[in-house]
Amino acid sequence: MTTPRVPRGRLARVPTRSATAPVHHAAPAVGRGELSGLFWSAFRNSRNAMALVDHDRILVDVNGAFVQLTGRTPTQVLGRPVAVLVVGAPRFTPAAWRAALASGKFTGDNQLLHADGTIVAVQWDASTEVVTGRQLVLFVALSTSRWGARFRRQSSSDEPERELTSREREVVSLVAMGATSREIAEELHIAHDTVRTHVRNAMTHLGARSRAHLVAKALAGGHIFS
Repeated sequence: MTTPRVPRGRLARVPTRSATAPVHHAAPAVGRGELSGLFWSAFRNSRNAMALVDHDRILVDVNGAFVQLTGRTPTQVLGRPVAVLVVGAPRFTPAAWRAALASGKFTGDNQLLHADGTIVAVQWDASTEVVTGRQLVLFVALSTSRWGARFRRQSSSDEPERELTSREREVVSLVAMGATSREIAEELHIAHDTVRTHVRNAMTHLGARSRAHLVAKALAGGHIFS
């Protein structure tokens, strides 16, 4: 009888499969509590600036990349309207904000005022999240510039997100845990290039522009719940 291989390091959190279980079946049985933890880990560690705001557009949390982007510490911004950072705020009228919340997914670009008085142009993606229990809005900076807002054209926010396949959910779960493509390939017994293909397809399905953005959107939107 073959002894099941015990995952090591980051992959130790993934439920171990039996030796006879087909590896192509369901994604890891990750509960909502663990996904909430993965969401916060991805939020904290992402190199993309991220912020969570409530339905009144009050800043609830920001990550380290956001602190670097704006030059402001969490204590300086949390509990304050996001509009205090935006040049020419407010960008949304109350009616437009309600419509954006109802859509669950929207994009745009703004100019933010850095603490040193300079202006930073930011292209962002926003989506409502379901894992914190508060239904906050997650803003993710896709591109930033201190030399003018010259960004590539964004995908239409009207394009619906597509459901991930079971294998894509499995791969994205491991990406969220910090596993590299080679570690994922070893864990799932698939080729390295196949992992990259699954990641690329998942990014396309969710409209993500980077792995960090993919993890944030997948976790925030509950796309990898088992």
